[in-house]
Amino acid sequence: MMAVLLLGTVTWGQRVVTDSAWRKDVKTVLLTRSGVELEAPVLTLGSAERLLLQFDILADEGENLRYSIAHCDANWRRDNLEPYDFISGFEYGEIENIEFSFTTLRPYVHYHQMLPAKYTQFTHSGNYLLAVTDEEGDTLLTRRFWVQEGSVGVSAEVTRPYDGMGIKQRQEVDVKIEKSKLKIENFSAPQLRPEWERVLVQQNGRQDNARWLTFSGYDGASLCYRYRQENVFYGGNTFRYFDACNLRAPMYNVQRIEEYGGEVFALLRPEEDRSRKHYLSETTLNGGMKVNAMDRNNPTLEAEYVWVNINLPMAQPWLDKSVYVVGQLTDWKLDSTSRMEYQPEFKAYVKRLLLKQGYYAYQLLTQSPQSGSATETLEGDHMETPNSYTIYVYHREPSDLADRLVAVKRIKN
Repeated sequence: MMAVLLLGTVTWGQRVVTDSAWRKDVKTVLLTRSGVELEAPVLTLGSAERLLLQFDILADEGENLRYSIAHCDANWRRDNLEPYDFISGFEYGEIENIEFSFTTLRPYVHYHQMLPAKYTQFTHSGNYLLAVTDEEGDTLLTRRFWVQEGSVGVSAEVTRPYDGMGIKQRQEVDVKIEKSKLKIENFSAPQLRPEWERVLVQQNGRQDNARWLTFSGYDGASLCYRYRQENVFYGGNTFRYFDACNLRAPMYNVQRIEEYGGEVFALLRPEEDRSRKHYLSETTLNGGMKVNAMDRNNPTLEAEYVWVNINLPMAQPWLDKSVYVVGQLTDWKLDSTSRMEYQPEFKAYVKRLLLKQGYYAYQLLTQSPQSGSATETLEGDHMETPNSYTIYVYHREPSDLADRLVAVKRIKN
């Protein structure tokens, strides 16, 4: 029986929610701000912005699916807000738009839905979870998104580490919060006090090394979060990537393409340990993905699903750590969906993923059982790496019923 997360009918308790596909036939889940593909799904409270949810189910018949929305605290646990506290209108509805693939070897059904629904608005800022369920009430997928106020000003910069250590490998993210200069409507501007603010910094889309920053002092009336170990991130390396847009001829990093048994297979060029190599600047999607298919008018419905084989040659497996393929293609997770398996007959770590034709960026990260965050053992660390950092500023006063997300700021070094 599938795990059930039907919002409003199931008690979550203290479970931390994540981006997940709960059925193996659910593929290529994308939740983006409409018109903006490659950024986190962040809406502004009171604006006309909407989200676009898209996903495929590997089948030749459609299903009647529903979505539901819930509010979460800053730690991504279900809070005590009722639907009427955070949304004007219905927090649930039917997935209305269904299309079927055509000219593809593997049939699939494409679902897409604009959110929130017509005549519906969010009335409370914060963290939100979207869940899609089938007719039996079983959860197919969950996706997180954010609704921010823009009621405080945030300035941030990426600099060299304050302690002078590892200046060629590490990056420091310094943050300052101040009263917003914009005219605030529909909600009150927060009073800035260190005990009421929580500041989270996320590097690219990674979840394992996200940091809560510590208040370091005032700069006039502004709150500063800087010169602390929590502000310092290892730079990592430019993301690896491959281009599977063309199945007639191998594109970047694809060594061979084969078709048999009614399926398509793409073997990537062998990966390598880049930790001892010099930094080489390349432009990638910082772990993102983009569906595309050459010679197709509508890649959304005509792109093939391809078995992509990623392999990392290594004489012996590590006994104290595992290797993961990390990026949007694996929901940025470090679990069985992204873990590479060592195959002695090939003397290599191997991972096979069923992906829709397109462009994918990723890293090979390692993690030991004792460590909560992954490390760039295979990638190397460079101060010059063009990382994207997102700063989330949460505010909660003693009288508040839930966390407010008063600002979101995205910067690149």
